[in-house]
Amino acid sequence: MSFAIQTPAKPLPGTYLQTPAANKLQSATTNQSNFASNFPKSSQQLSAPIPLQSTQLATRPADTLNSIERAAKTINEVLNQEARYPELDGYIGQGISSDYDISSRPAWAPFQKIKMYDIPDKIFEQYNRAQVSTMMGIFAELNHAWVSIDNAMYLWDYTHPNPDLIGFEDQSNTITAVKLVFPRAGVFVPSISRLLVVATTAEIILVGLSSQIAPTGERLVNLYSTRLSISTKGMDIKVIEGSAATGRIFFSARGDNDVYELIYQQEEKWFQNRCGKINHTSKGISALTPNFGFGQKAPQEHVTQITVDDTRKLVYTLSSRSTIRTFDMKPNGGLDLVISKPLAQTLNNIGHMTSQSELISPSMSIVSISAVSSQEASKIHLMASTSTGCRVFMSVTSSYGWSITDSSKSAPSSMQVQHVKFPPAETTTQTNQQHGSTQMVNFGNNQGINTSSKALRPTRNAQRFPPGYFFCFVLKDPQAATDALFISAPDSGRISRPQDGSRLSKYSELGLWLNLGGRIEDIGLASPPFVGVCTWSSPAGFGNELAVQFDKPASEIAVLTNTGIHTLRRRRLVDIFAAAIRLGGGDGGLEGEVKKFSSRYGRGETAATALAVACGQGVDVASDSRVANITDPEVLEYARKAFIEFGGKPVFSESSVIDASVTAIDMVRLSSRHEGLSLYVSRLVRSIWKAPLAQERLSPTGGLAVFPTVDLIKIQEIQKYLSKLQDFLVTNKSFIAGLAGPEALGRVSTKLEEIALQAEHRALHSLVVLISNIIEGISFVLVLFDERIEEIVLSLPNEIRQQFRDLTFEGLFSTSGGKQLAKELVKAIVNRNIANGSNVDTVAEALRRRCGSFCSSDDVVIFKAQEQLQKASEAGSGSEFGRNLLNESLRLFKQVAANLSMEQLQWAVQQYLTMKFFAGAIQLALNVAQEADRGNRALTWIQEGRPEQDARSSIFGARKKCYDLIHQVILSLEQTSTQAPDTVEGEYTLSAKRRTEAYDVIDTSEDEVFQTDLYDWYLIQGRAERLLEIQSPYIVTYLQRKSSDDIAHADLLWKYFSQAERYHDAAAVQVALAKSAFALSLDRRIEYLSRAKANASTYTAGIARSSRQELRHEVSDLLDLANIQDDLLQRLKGDVRISPDRKGDIVKELDGPVLGLTELYNNYADQASYFDICILIYQAADHRNPADIRATWQNLLDRTHEETLERGETQPYEAVVEKMRSLGNRLNLSETMFPMPDIIPLLKKYEFEYQNGVGPPTWVIDTLLDLQVPFESILPVLETMFYNDEAPFQGPNRRYIANDMLYVIQRWFHDSNRGNGGIFGGDGNAAAISQTLQMLQQNGLDEEKIEECQVLRLRIEHTLR
Repeated sequence: MSFAIQTPAKPLPGTYLQTPAANKLQSATTNQSNFASNFPKSSQQLSAPIPLQSTQLATRPADTLNSIERAAKTINEVLNQEARYPELDGYIGQGISSDYDISSRPAWAPFQKIKMYDIPDKIFEQYNRAQVSTMMGIFAELNHAWVSIDNAMYLWDYTHPNPDLIGFEDQSNTITAVKLVFPRAGVFVPSISRLLVVATTAEIILVGLSSQIAPTGERLVNLYSTRLSISTKGMDIKVIEGSAATGRIFFSARGDNDVYELIYQQEEKWFQNRCGKINHTSKGISALTPNFGFGQKAPQEHVTQITVDDTRKLVYTLSSRSTIRTFDMKPNGGLDLVISKPLAQTLNNIGHMTSQSELISPSMSIVSISAVSSQEASKIHLMASTSTGCRVFMSVTSSYGWSITDSSKSAPSSMQVQHVKFPPAETTTQTNQQHGSTQMVNFGNNQGINTSSKALRPTRNAQRFPPGYFFCFVLKDPQAATDALFISAPDSGRISRPQDGSRLSKYSELGLWLNLGGRIEDIGLASPPFVGVCTWSSPAGFGNELAVQFDKPASEIAVLTNTGIHTLRRRRLVDIFAAAIRLGGGDGGLEGEVKKFSSRYGRGETAATALAVACGQGVDVASDSRVANITDPEVLEYARKAFIEFGGKPVFSESSVIDASVTAIDMVRLSSRHEGLSLYVSRLVRSIWKAPLAQERLSPTGGLAVFPTVDLIKIQEIQKYLSKLQDFLVTNKSFIAGLAGPEALGRVSTKLEEIALQAEHRALHSLVVLISNIIEGISFVLVLFDERIEEIVLSLPNEIRQQFRDLTFEGLFSTSGGKQLAKELVKAIVNRNIANGSNVDTVAEALRRRCGSFCSSDDVVIFKAQEQLQKASEAGSGSEFGRNLLNESLRLFKQVAANLSMEQLQWAVQQYLTMKFFAGAIQLALNVAQEADRGNRALTWIQEGRPEQDARSSIFGARKKCYDLIHQVILSLEQTSTQAPDTVEGEYTLSAKRRTEAYDVIDTSEDEVFQTDLYDWYLIQGRAERLLEIQSPYIVTYLQRKSSDDIAHADLLWKYFSQAERYHDAAAVQVALAKSAFALSLDRRIEYLSRAKANASTYTAGIARSSRQELRHEVSDLLDLANIQDDLLQRLKGDVRISPDRKGDIVKELDGPVLGLTELYNNYADQASYFDICILIYQAADHRNPADIRATWQNLLDRTHEETLERGETQPYEAVVEKMRSLGNRLNLSETMFPMPDIIPLLKKYEFEYQNGVGPPTWVIDTLLDLQVPFESILPVLETMFYNDEAPFQGPNRRYIANDMLYVIQRWFHDSNRGNGGIFGGDGNAAAISQTLQMLQQNGLDEEKIEECQVLRLRIEHTLR
């Protein structure tokens, strides 16, 4: 069974880059004068790149992001996109392929030779003395090569022009194998970073190796004896491998197919030496029995290679019969064989993928294996290289899935072939490799998958390095004993940009043939192992070379041949582009190269690469074998033109789904130029963007040590290239649409084009601002680590220090919180320098010069003010010089009050308090508070009643922090004032002057919010009397505003008015309180009304007479009403007729707000038969119905009589007398409410019927006279009663009235005779009364009264004469 071919047999033009359509673009005419005139205009002509941020429609409204946030969002989107670079499984799927691009142009080669280092003559001298055997190898990571000659081994630094040999000659046996491995942790001292495992014919010896970089840059290697060795007599050891993660060492001998492990430890233990070996494959006695091989004709199968995958804890071996075995490394030191994959099974797996191919046959062999770590792929575990040049990618699986990454999962149980990569096509020019030329096979000439190419046959050996560099040693001419080297590397640009979104990325590779002029002995990675955008949780992003090409050094490979060491350098995409345009042959050639580049990698990638070259990122190998940046002005100019002219333009996406929440400017598809700039910036800052700024550790002495998480040299390099980019954008902004300014709008022809240009400008400007921020941010980081950062960190408050620990470079560059934290650090730096006596101007100027946005001009003023304050502290506040310094510091602080942080203000206020500069502390806090709310929104919030969930409350909160500091100042001021007298010998003391200055600032402040908060604070402190002393226009407003909610403030208000002699205003407040809904008792309301009546009756200047009269009338009416209600309340409290429950309700109803007359009468007075109160209500209501009034008086007399009899306490008439006196006084003897024509008859009738002979005969008349009822009001009523002859005063009973008339006349005569005027008010009255007496003598008087009447009449007559 064979699988379908993965690529089309007849590729569609314009779809795949290997199609003739792509070649036509390369061969397009180049004699056009316009540099970009023939560039395709639409994405259909050239395949569109993978959409990054610039090609995605915004989902948030533009107004919600500022420039920095927008640019940071773009950077994060680019970084996330590049982290999604497909893992190895993403483009090496099930099947076969043969995609190579071996270009005919040297500029497009994936690797380039750097230099060849000759083997030193000393080595050849030793080599000539060889007797038994020689071997060569390379420790590329240490820049050292080695050679073993019989029993000796020599190392040398191949990069040194005249290296010294490092010899190992301390043993006498022939060396059979050498391997450099990592030691097990904790066994050796830290300086021993490697172990040299030397196998001889008799033993294996472990040699310690240390490596360090000398000040000259030279790497120094030293060997140390470990006294660790094991006997291996009878074993011909050829293969050694170590585990870098665990330090385990595995080896195998030529005579068998077993895998051994060398065990070593620091000290000997019971039944275990310091060094030993274990056979992990043959167990028991068979492991000790030699294999003599009697009767065997075929060679004994043995292990030819061991490789370790530490990420999956697997060990793979390759045997001489091409059998691959898989071992599972156990945590306890075990090594279990879990899979054995013979060549026949491998061929059988491949047979299901492809038809018969002579490259895949039993005659081939597997010459090498390379482990693929879990960082690179989830499914692919191993790559095997065949003698025919094919690469076979395999996976090992278990019941838990593809990836075996820890011991908690079961060991793998099977191995399957996933993909076969066949060799590149053969070309007729390939034979030129023997002359040292670079061989090319045009990728576009491949038709389908070539499964029969013999280009890599026979492959002698092969090696793979992450992320997929393939080095194949091909022995083309056995007689010549030289190898041809074929190199291929993943084409990351194509892999990240699939041609068809519905298909997986193709396994695209760039190829190269090299002739190194000798037999290849060894190969090694001279640079650190490649790691792309690795998240450690997924292989995605690992192989993305584009993302790290400006962040990490390019990979270098060292190849050892029998003639020397060749170093090869991986060409980055930026280097390929630079070389392509350098060798392009002018403008025409440049246009063709740029088009080719764009067709392969997309416009965005092309723009990013061109921009990088224009900013000096391109690197090439110079004629003297130096790797140097390309500074050729023509190359830089070509790159500049490519970025500007091939950058495309923004397009309004009319096909986008219309969303009402998305503005038109957010529906623009930005240009490739913006995408390129985003890519370049994100790749420059990738290594630091998410990294913390610093990390804290304990120093060797136990103190705090703070280190940068990213090397400062690396940070400076990023800053250097960002500065170059900034200069480039500034220099060329007039040529870049979106940065050219308003004049660019004049070149648009439609509204949509204008919107697109605005979107482009917004996006590009955001990136420009972010670039500037990053440059300054890096300068700040460098400044920070130039200082004694440990002291700075320790000086920070705990909260700020924790924020510093959490601060990332992204946060510093792009968030307001990061900028504020940086300002805090700047303050700490300056404060430290001030404390150490440094000049603040020098420190601040250095900060401004290097990172201006972190140290603004306002910051400098703050630092100067702090310095003045520090000097004042040293001079002393009592001196004139110190006082001047304090005033100068206050002046400087007031200049920058808007930018003073709360911490700075608190520090300044505290310093002022220490030096007793109370007025300055208060003034500074007031200025900061006002600057924090220049629109005075906090005042409107207060005036509107302080609504909850209002944004203005936070503004008030910010101001209140300043006011709280003033409160502290006042407390300190009062405490200081109480400790010193105000005057000494008639002169004010310094303490008194300071107190006066401070309160002058407070009292003259026009900050109403402050005054309001101050008054609140006084009340909280229990200092209400202080409010009555304040002479401020705001106190009345404050108290009036508060009075509506708080009775205490209302009391303070009328007291303030009374103290200020504003009696009319005080009365108005008291009336309002009496009428208010506050929970006040009736007594309290009557008290307010009584005070109001007094205040209203007092003259107040400026108040109109009518206003005073109106207020007095209102107060009097209310007071009368309140008194009536109080009478009802008191009466009802003592009324035994009412149940306790009902009485409580009644008391609650009456002991509160003053009720209306109608309610009092109907609900209480009338129902309770309180007739006296009813009469009072009549008067208050001006009720003048005589019948009602008379009836009520009658009821009152009856009720009083009955109650008195019921109580039995006094005589009824006495109760009536008391009642009459009380009502007479309260009614003011009102003719309406206290009518004598009704009252006297009622009383006389009551006396006659109920109290006849009980009390004094004149008690009725006496009661009335005691009430000051005029005689002339009583006598006519009695006279009327006498003449009317009405019951019961008829006939003989008329004498009662006659006696009273006589009594009244006697009293009247007596009273009037004492004055200077005439008796009875005049002669006329006297004459009339004389006639009345004459009538009484003749009718009705008792016998004993007639004589009195006669005598009285004679006296009157005598007086009239």
